Amino acid sequence: MPELPYLGDIVNSFSPLIVVVIVVVAVLFAARWLLLRDSLNLEGERKLSRNLALVGMGLFGLVVIILALPVAANTRQQLLTIVGLIGSGVIALSSTTIVANAMAGLMLRVTKRFRTGDFISVEEQFGRVTKRGLLDTEIQTEDRELTSLPNLYLITNPVSVVRSSGTIVSATLTLGYDVHHARVEPLLMEAAKQVKLEEPFVWIMELGNFSVTYRISGFLADIKSLLSARSNLCKSILDVLHEAGIEIMSPTIMNQRPMPAEMRVIPNGGAKETEKATEHKPEDILFDKAEEAEQHEKRRIQLTDEIKELEEKLKKCKTEEKSQLEHQLVDAKSKLEKYKTAIDEDEQRK
Repeated sequence: MPELPYLGDIVNSFSPLIVVVIVVVAVLFAARWLLLRDSLNLEGERKLSRNLALVGMGLFGLVVIILALPVAANTRQQLLTIVGLIGSGVIALSSTTIVANAMAGLMLRVTKRFRTGDFISVEEQFGRVTKRGLLDTEIQTEDRELTSLPNLYLITNPVSVVRSSGTIVSATLTLGYDVHHARVEPLLMEAAKQVKLEEPFVWIMELGNFSVTYRISGFLADIKSLLSARSNLCKSILDVLHEAGIEIMSPTIMNQRPMPAEMRVIPNGGAKETEKATEHKPEDILFDKAEEAEQHEKRRIQLTDEIKELEEKLKKCKTEEKSQLEHQLVDAKSKLEKYKTAIDEDEQRK
């Protein structure tokens, strides 16, 4: 009958493993507390990078625990090989897309092609940027939907960004050759001015077989009302041309109703009768999250710059001013922390 090991021998053989496990767990808990204690105040990419660092530390701790196991060297080597194969397989299957999107996200950060709140257009996607992450970028579309675009997609496709300093709003229409362009151009210019577009201009885009294609454009300084400006420009064109007695109909139209030659197809009522004051613009609803995200980012940058400025002053200040600056710095940091916490809680509620 084989001799059973004493309890003391078992404890002695496993004591190094127990110590290693305790140390690894303690280190991981400490690292988690240090890296994620202000997770509510971290942006997406910073939080992701710290989580990845914790995962790496966890894998390293697992290797250390395996090395401390009271088993034969061959068994320990086999366990390390299994862990390595599993890790290599996971990385090989998933790293291509993840790394590519992560590198694309870093490239977008470095090149600064757009920022939160900007209107962007890429292929068939159009909307305002609500969030820029390490792996993807979220936009809010014209239907108020949130769409996540992989950063690799934004790098490999042309992206059009509406400049924050203003953009050009245009509308295109066709009129018959029976209306002289010298009469049409001033009317289109007037339509653009009525919707407060600056420096309007008219282009004749095409001379078709039956009609002339006109394009009226003007500068819009307030890009947040982009969609409303486009719609208002079209309404203004209808009102101005109809008031001038110009039909906006295809010259090839065939109307089967008997009509006198002098009769015009113009709806009753002019611009003054149909114009209605609106309290809210469609953009206030369509791009609410994008607008909110832009304001949050501006406020966050403002508080961060204020903290940096106070820290610089604190380094150069005199003794009598130090106490006041320290109080202002603590107050600014407290405001920033509370502001970020409130934003995160609001995001979780939504």
